[in-house]
Parts: sequence; structure tokens; C-alpha cells
Amino acid sequence: MALYIKDPEVNQLATQLAEARKTTKTEVIRQVLLNELARDEKDTYVERAVAFARDMRAKGNPDLIKTVDKAFIDSLYED
Repeated sequence: MALYIKDPEVNQLATQLAEARKTTKTEVIRQVLLNELARDEKDTYVERAVAFARDMRAKGNPDLIKTVDKAFIDSLYED
């Protein structure tokens, strides 16, 4: 299936990048699209991690928070 670039500026940019990388416009476009898809996946992971952290915070009970001080740390190592 063919992909036609009708925008002269986009065509010129693809040509410039292809010449700079010594490859074809098709390969340049393939790499750009793959990079964008990979970047979108990373954003999705970040968004999922932020949603998870917010969910955990919403489920948390601030009254149960313990202060981590020297006495607490020392109590972890008592024999």
C-alpha cells in the first residue's frame, strides 16, 4: 500500500533526513514512526505508574504513618 506525502514541507524534511542518514525516505519515515510508537508506549507506562501511585495514596491511611527516625531504625537492628 502506498503512502503519498502531499505536503511539500514534509516531503522536504523527509528528504533532508534521508540524505543526512544516507538512507531512503521510506526508511526514515519507518524509523520516525517506530520511535514515536515507542515513545507513546513509554508515556503509557508513566501514566499507569502515576495512576497506581495516586490509587495507593487514596487507599492509604495517614493516621498509620510512622515516623522514620533514629529510634525506629535502631529498633530494626535490636538483638
